[in-house]
Amino acid sequence: MIQSETLELLEWHRLCQHLATFAATKLGATAARHLKIPDSQSQSEQLLEQTKEIYQLESRLTTGLSFEGIQDIGDSLERAERSGVLAGDELLAIATTLSGARNLRRVIDNQEDLPILTDLVADLRTYPELEQEIHRCIDERAQVTDRASQKLGEIRTDLRRLRSQITQKLQNILQAKSGAVQEQLITQRSDRFVIPVKAPQKDAIPGIVHDTSTSGATLYVEPNSVVPLGNQLRQIIRREQAEEETIRRILTELVAAVKPDLERLLAIATTLDLATARSRYSFWLGANPPRFIQREDREIITLRNLRHPLLVWQQQHEQGQPVVPVDLLISPQIRVVTITGPNTGGKTVTLKTLGLAALMAKVGLFVPAREPVEIPWFDKVLADIGDEQSLQQSLSTFSGHIRRISRILEALGDEGDKGDGGQSNALCPMPNSLVLLDEVGAGTDPVEGSALAIALLQYLANHAQLTIATTHFGELKALKYEDDRFENASVEFDESTLSPTYRLLWGIPGRSNALTIALRLGLKPEVVQQAKTQVGEATDEVNQVIAGLEAQRRRQETKAAEAQVLLQQAERLYKEVSAKAASLEERESSLRASQEVAVQQAIAQAKGEIAQVIRRLQKGTPTAQEAQQATNALNQIGQQYQPATPAKPKVGFMPKIGDRIRVPKLGQIAEVIAAPDQDGELSVRFGLMKMTVKLEDVESLDGQKAEPVVKPKPAPAVVTPPPQNVPEIRTSQNTIDLRGKRVADAEYILDKAISEATGPVWIIHGYGTGKLRQGVHAFLQQHSRVNNYEPAEQADGGSGVTVVHIK
Repeated sequence: MIQSETLELLEWHRLCQHLATFAATKLGATAARHLKIPDSQSQSEQLLEQTKEIYQLESRLTTGLSFEGIQDIGDSLERAERSGVLAGDELLAIATTLSGARNLRRVIDNQEDLPILTDLVADLRTYPELEQEIHRCIDERAQVTDRASQKLGEIRTDLRRLRSQITQKLQNILQAKSGAVQEQLITQRSDRFVIPVKAPQKDAIPGIVHDTSTSGATLYVEPNSVVPLGNQLRQIIRREQAEEETIRRILTELVAAVKPDLERLLAIATTLDLATARSRYSFWLGANPPRFIQREDREIITLRNLRHPLLVWQQQHEQGQPVVPVDLLISPQIRVVTITGPNTGGKTVTLKTLGLAALMAKVGLFVPAREPVEIPWFDKVLADIGDEQSLQQSLSTFSGHIRRISRILEALGDEGDKGDGGQSNALCPMPNSLVLLDEVGAGTDPVEGSALAIALLQYLANHAQLTIATTHFGELKALKYEDDRFENASVEFDESTLSPTYRLLWGIPGRSNALTIALRLGLKPEVVQQAKTQVGEATDEVNQVIAGLEAQRRRQETKAAEAQVLLQQAERLYKEVSAKAASLEERESSLRASQEVAVQQAIAQAKGEIAQVIRRLQKGTPTAQEAQQATNALNQIGQQYQPATPAKPKVGFMPKIGDRIRVPKLGQIAEVIAAPDQDGELSVRFGLMKMTVKLEDVESLDGQKAEPVVKPKPAPAVVTPPPQNVPEIRTSQNTIDLRGKRVADAEYILDKAISEATGPVWIIHGYGTGKLRQGVHAFLQQHSRVNNYEPAEQADGGSGVTVVHIK
């Protein structure tokens, strides 16, 4: 009973109604409105896999999965089994359902990597022979066709002939008695052919009057000469009806013979339509597939930017307010979360949003939150939300809450009982329920209500997987500091606008805003001051601490947002540079390939010409003159195919800070921000990107190559004993850590440190490749304040640290 109440409190039926609008068939819509919640995690995972595969399938199809032709034929199958005769439209609905199911199976079978859907339709029997027989006997107007049987064909031939005779006779009467008829018209009354006769002249056309006009001026008469033909026509019509019923009975018996398979077909079609509705509703919500986690495996509940699905619907279809998402990140050891804050701040909406998210995951729906969506599989979702006051039952608000909470505790049973000392008993099953309590302990004396709320939450910490409770009791905030299974959260309140922001803040308890609001709304200051005196200074100090925490959190959020913008810009620029570099490499490779082809062709042609010269020399006895001519010919061939010596690039350009240079490999023009070091590397910047390049990889804007850097040979270090009057004591003040820095950056740091030093300096450069150490030593050799340097003692880092003695 309490679970049904919970679904009502969470407005689960409204969500099911929304889901039903995405169904393609009447069967699917009915199943969506009466959505069954699975009893096991494996069933939920199966439903989620169906939703994922439908989502994947519809992303490949241009028009989505089609359920055209599939109808609710359940009642027809029941009547066929009970020997009833199905009507033509019922038989036609069965045929179109068979065809629609066959098309569904064909679409799924034509796709790969859909194991769940493929297995679902594997045993789907669509009986094409039954469908063909129905279409042979029943036309698109649900009428039995002439070709259904030879006897029926003959009967209908007789009917057409007899109707033609009757019509011809009546036409003759109309022409012969034109003055007595109201108009030249042949019509029917009760399956009898009649003509309209003027009432005063009824004796002019003797016959049977079958009807009279409203005014009485016209009589519809079947002439006596036509009566025998009409009687004969009625008899043939009855024979036609009997034959049609015989044909439909035969078709009905064929349907009844395969009723179990057709019911299975309906179930599969309904399952597919419901999965498609879940997929389309999830897509519309912008939801993501959840993953069921095991909190005992230390996994965190992760629901970022979680939105209330009913509020999303209200925003889209009913011009509601924009939905403010909440973040729920709950550590595995947390069993109870207390949410505090002002009224209308979003506490109750948070409870309902989490409850609906848990239920949506259970029924195979995606959850409207940002990936990854990680949530436990709760076997029960139990809630006490709203005012339970009842005049008929003489229940107060407090009594109503207690009644419902009692039913919640009964539903939990003895799940997760604790042993001595409040510790979990290993023999007891892990509690696996979600409990949602709104304004726990409210509606009675604050002192007793607070005590009752504390006791209840401590009990639920032992017997439920997770409990989320909203409250105004300040005493509940302290539970976090007494038991690590408790956590605080609060809804944010904007004091400048005196309105809530509906954002959920974690780890910060809500603070009282009543006095601040009262003062800003015009209540006399002396009254508010007197109230503050009654509250006490301790409460005011707590509120100030909470306000400081909130301000610090807002500053951190602002900095994080700015960092995120910069990161996105850097990633975009990196992608652009990478794309240009890849394009240049591809172009260079293409040019190199075409040049190689041209060279090979030139070599082949030159070899051919040389072979001709050799063959001419081999004919007869070569003379000195012929040999000279051959030599000249070979020289000409060499000059023709010898590649021209490329002009030497201009050398002498040396980039300086602030110069604009070109980086040919990247296709970029950059600005120099650090001069070349002894290794021939310089730092450049283009856009927001900074990077280090080699001198040989850059050139000036007019094409000059940079002058190569000649590394000076390191001079032998002059080892001079340190002054005896300065004690060599290493501290954090005279120690510089340069690990991970480039030589150009390290030189600036070294120069500043040595200039300010009054004693020895320890420089940590690490081992690595040795490049940083070489750069540091080269800088120390030319610095005017350096007396000498030497490796540190082994205890201080050995050769990974250099000790510098200052003059």
